[in-house]
Amino acid sequence: MNSFGTIYRTHVFGESHGNLIGVLIDGCPAGIPLAIDDFKEDLSRRKAGASATTSRIEDDIPLIQSGVFNGFTTGAPICIVFENKNIQSKDYDQLKIQPRPGHADFVAQQKFHGFNDHRGGGHFSGRLTLSLVAAGVIAKKIHTGIEVTAKLIEAGGNKNIEEAVALAIKNQDSIGGIVECIVTGLPVGLGEPFFNSVESLISHAVFSIPAIKGIEFGSGFSSARMTGSNHNDSIIDASGKTKTNFAGGINGGITNGNELIFRVAVKPPSSTPQPQQTLNMESGRVEELMVVGRHDLCIALRVPVVVESAVAMVLADLLLVDQIQRQNRSRS
Repeated sequence: MNSFGTIYRTHVFGESHGNLIGVLIDGCPAGIPLAIDDFKEDLSRRKAGASATTSRIEDDIPLIQSGVFNGFTTGAPICIVFENKNIQSKDYDQLKIQPRPGHADFVAQQKFHGFNDHRGGGHFSGRLTLSLVAAGVIAKKIHTGIEVTAKLIEAGGNKNIEEAVALAIKNQDSIGGIVECIVTGLPVGLGEPFFNSVESLISHAVFSIPAIKGIEFGSGFSSARMTGSNHNDSIIDASGKTKTNFAGGINGGITNGNELIFRVAVKPPSSTPQPQQTLNMESGRVEELMVVGRHDLCIALRVPVVVESAVAMVLADLLLVDQIQRQNRSRS
C-alpha cells in the first residue's frame, strides 16, 4: 500500500522514469501558509550532485495541483507533482534479464508478473523519497515549536564522512551509513499503544525509505547489555525531564517530554560499480553483471532530510489525533 497516516494521510505515486512522481496529502488543516519557496531548502538537501551521489540531476520543482489557494492550504487534499526529465532508461534494459543483487528488481518482477516499470527501479526507486520530503515540508508547518533534525554520523564504518566518501570513490564501491535523528520540543503524551506507539509509527514510516535496514531508539541494542538500575532514566522534575535518556524520549510507546532520539542503518546501494554475480533469467545460469547508469555510491548522504520528513509526517498525524482527543474530552 502507498498510503500512510490516520488524519494526516500521505499517498505517494509515480515511477522513477515515468512522466512524473508525486504526493497526495489528505487531512491537512486549512489556513496554513504554503508557497513554492517553502520547499526549496529541504528539497535541495535531498538533491544529488555532491561527491558519491548520482549524476542524475532533476529540477525538482514542486507543481502544486490542488489544496492551496491564495497562498494558504484550503483543507482539501493537496496534490504535488514533480516532473521526470533527466532519464536514461536504456541503462536498465539488461536488468529485466539480470536482476541486481540486493535490489527489488527480482521480487518486483515476480510479484507483478513482469508488468512493473523496471526503468530506474520504477516505484521502488529512491526517487520517490522526493514525495516524502514534500509531505514533510507541509507536516513541519503543523507542529510549530517542535524541531526535527537528522544528520549522517557514520559512513562506511567511519565517523569521518569525507574520508569515507573519498575511499568509496577511490574503491569504486558503494557504502552505507548511520543517520541519527533528534526531536526536541515534544509534549508529553503523544502515541497510542499498542500498535500506534510512537516507535511503531516512526519505524513504519522510516522503513518506507528505500535502503533502511535497521532502527534503534535511545540506547537501542546496547540496552540488552545493561542492568535495569543503570538503564532506567531518573525523573528529576514535574515536567518529566530525566537525568539520562536511555529511553530515547519514549516510555510505553508514549512521548515523555524529553528529546526523542533514534538512529537508522542505511545499507550500501545495490547498484555498485563492482562486478557481481546474479541469475540470468533467460539462460537460467548465474552470470556476471556490471551495473551501468547513474547511481549513488553513498545514498546515506541524502537520507537525513528524508528521515526528518518521515518523522514530521508521523508527528503531524499524532498531534492532529491528540487535538481531536482533547476536543472530545473537553465536551464530555
